Amino acid sequence: MNNTMPEARSLVEGILKGLEQSSTNTNREFLDIILAPPFPFLSLCKELIKGHSGIHIAAQNCYTEEKGAYTGEVSAAMIYSAGAKYVIIGHSERRNYFRENNAMLLKKVEIALKNNLRPIFCIGELLNERKSESHFKVVRQQLAETIFQLKESDFCKIVIAYEPVWAIGTGLNATPEQAQEIHSFIRQLIGVKYGRKTTQNATLLYGGSCNAQNADQLFAMPDVDGGLIGGASLKAAEFVSIIDSLSKKIIDELH
Repeated sequence: MNNTMPEARSLVEGILKGLEQSSTNTNREFLDIILAPPFPFLSLCKELIKGHSGIHIAAQNCYTEEKGAYTGEVSAAMIYSAGAKYVIIGHSERRNYFRENNAMLLKKVEIALKNNLRPIFCIGELLNERKSESHFKVVRQQLAETIFQLKESDFCKIVIAYEPVWAIGTGLNATPEQAQEIHSFIRQLIGVKYGRKTTQNATLLYGGSCNAQNADQLFAMPDVDGGLIGGASLKAAEFVSIIDSLSKKIIDELH
């Protein structure tokens, strides 16, 4: 919940300018960049990115119902009609502040898919769960009660974002090795549930105080396919630097 309309415009224009000037600009064809503004700015951002290939719009949330007397809520159909391609579901702040549980999140995923939106589905453990070494159990349960309920053809449309909740907005972050360990675990679970091809094609993002200083190390991990960027995305130059880190990883893999 940041930025006014003029500030949002300035931020997106700054990101686009930075991308055009970046040394990796010509090597970004295998990379998807997703901007997730607050609801009032969806159409603005969609208009601003017009003509820029590989850049998409996401909403930060959607409601569980198709339409109706739910004053203040925003439906998946509304989001799609505003030009968004993705929607973030299950972010740790939604789980915490708004008490969104796994049953509710599964409904959101299903209604998003029904309305042609690709969910970016967030999972992750709290600090006490990490300290008690129950983080594997927590992540397994979050998956089992939500997106692992989907048939394979729908699951393949999901982007998974691992958020160590203790590393969001705290300045802390999981080490690259910790991120790789849990991402590898998630990929193994996908393989058991849906098979080798699906797990190989799954996109796993890391979200937890990823910034320009640690992006290279995090993205160097084999099972970290990208980032769900929080505070660092509010600074155009830093966000572009993070994107450059991912671009370099993709270039290295292609070579």
